[in-house]
Amino acid sequence: MKYIDEFRDRDVAQKLAADIGAAAVAGRDYRFMEFCGGHTHAIARYGLEELLPPNVRMIHGPGCPVCVLPVGRVDNAITLARMPGVSLCSYGDMLRVPGSKRESLLHAKSHGCDVRMVYSISDALKLAQTHPEREVVFFAIGFETTTPPTAVAIKQAQALGLKNFSVFCNHVLTPSAIANILDSPEVRNLGTVRIDGFIGPAHVSTVIGSRPYEFFAEEYQKPVVIAGFEPLDVLQAVLMLVRQVNEGRFVVENEFTRAVTREGNMKAQALVAEVFELRRAFEWRGLGLVPYSALRIKQAYAAFDAERRFEVPPVSVADHKGCECGAVLRGAKRPEQCRLFGTACTPESPVGSCMVSGEGACAAHYAYGRFRDRPKAA
Repeated sequence: MKYIDEFRDRDVAQKLAADIGAAAVAGRDYRFMEFCGGHTHAIARYGLEELLPPNVRMIHGPGCPVCVLPVGRVDNAITLARMPGVSLCSYGDMLRVPGSKRESLLHAKSHGCDVRMVYSISDALKLAQTHPEREVVFFAIGFETTTPPTAVAIKQAQALGLKNFSVFCNHVLTPSAIANILDSPEVRNLGTVRIDGFIGPAHVSTVIGSRPYEFFAEEYQKPVVIAGFEPLDVLQAVLMLVRQVNEGRFVVENEFTRAVTREGNMKAQALVAEVFELRRAFEWRGLGLVPYSALRIKQAYAAFDAERRFEVPPVSVADHKGCECGAVLRGAKRPEQCRLFGTACTPESPVGSCMVSGEGACAAHYAYGRFRDRPKAA
């Protein structure tokens, strides 16, 4: 299949791995964080870490929007779902994330709430059109990739004059999270998490372009390579990062040239700017309150803002005491270092958000990596 098989070629992968091994300087360690869960999934699925030399290590980052959404926002969604006359719609993964009382939206559905899994926000919009007697709320989550479709739906709802459609907005911004990680005590002061460079997200960058990462490369002296999600994309990105570190360069390079440009999708950016504005601060799971890291619906479209319509209060809830999702999302711990991993916390019965989403670090390691942790038989 064109544009798929050629990025999974075994011989090319082995050649890239050999090039990385030759480029990695003996006696020097390299620590690179892949920000996006799509990369984490590819690394685990294809066993890419086993192809890397011992002194080149990947550190899992925030992963996916499902993973970083704080428990309080899940509780807010459950509260909305329990309101009389409300039909709450969202993506499948989001329905399984536990709230503060170990209840999820699926639990709410089992107790009679009208909770529906949809494949896109347009499904929720159609539901509002066909059921004017229901208050349809779309539980919107996502990085910059899924924000433009939400903006389109809000504008469509306004054009259609819908009075029963609103959005519970939880769209967050990638660059703000990267800055927060680089400014965290674990990275900047204590040095317990060392990051020599980043693999930049692929789908996000198709929208925002490569330009926003230039600040991190220059200000923090950390190279960034934007890469696709196929195994050869990831290996090529690692090679490019190793070479930058060796040469003392700190720039943004674009491995994913088949989809990403420096400027990004200007039309999508303009649409988002029309409908949304920055929040002063937003809580991220594992990162805490991050300034100017999320979006809210502008006053001009307030009629479609579920937070305003239903007066949703801000709720801050601590994670489960035994759950290490926060540390995993910051790169401070690996999934297998959580004492709940694979025992109390599994994909069938998740305790933390990293085990829910298929792009979560814990789910990826459970599916592909945990068998490699077992000691080999003599």
